[in-house]
Amino acid sequence: MTSDKLAHDCARMLVEKHAQDVRILDLRGLTDIADFFVIASANSQPHIKALAEFIEDFLHENRVENYHVEGITGMKWVLVDMFDIIIHIFLPDIREFYDIESYWGDAKVILMENET
Repeated sequence: MTSDKLAHDCARMLVEKHAQDVRILDLRGLTDIADFFVIASANSQPHIKALAEFIEDFLHENRVENYHVEGITGMKWVLVDMFDIIIHIFLPDIREFYDIESYWGDAKVILMENET
């Protein structure tokens, strides 16, 4: 699976699980950190946990083996690092405080919308 498809699939799943303001930042050509950031907001700490577990289950099912999860204990910002793709799941106030979308202002942004 390409990193482009994986980023879109993860973003789509976050939308399906009621994450808010889900965006994909295309970082290709801007940095070597990752090809894509997927950024989403959750409405509570249990919601963050559920979204992170849902992503982990999806990665297991699709045999994506090399990834790392951080922030599960704090439940304010969870990061799932798949090397080419980094997923950030925030509580809204933490997302606003760190404002990583502005930091990567040169990136192409794809806003994911709920299709239901």
